[in-house]
Amino acid sequence: LMVQQVLTNASRVGARAAVTLNATQQDVIDVVESYTSNVSVSGAQVTVSPDPAAAESGDQVTVTVTVPFNNVSWLQSPWYLGGASLTGSSIMRKEGFE
Repeated sequence: LMVQQVLTNASRVGARAAVTLNATQQDVIDVVESYTSNVSVSGAQVTVSPDPAAAESGDQVTVTVTVPFNNVSWLQSPWYLGGASLTGSSIMRKEGFE
């Protein structure tokens, strides 16, 4: 549950970065990776859609952060979780005046 909350918070931080003026996809990835590494969650994959640099004012930008369960578990993954991932996602509207 703690890792799930970290992923949700990381996606929110990434979405906030994505909707600012002049944001790039790499800016979002850097912010999310910094957030997750500061709380010792490694191997997170970040998806940003659409690219913040191409989004127009008012467009919804979605940031999704996913990490394989095996990367964050202290125990060996049970067979029924084989290949499972934890995911957090946030959506915000792009800032600006157009």
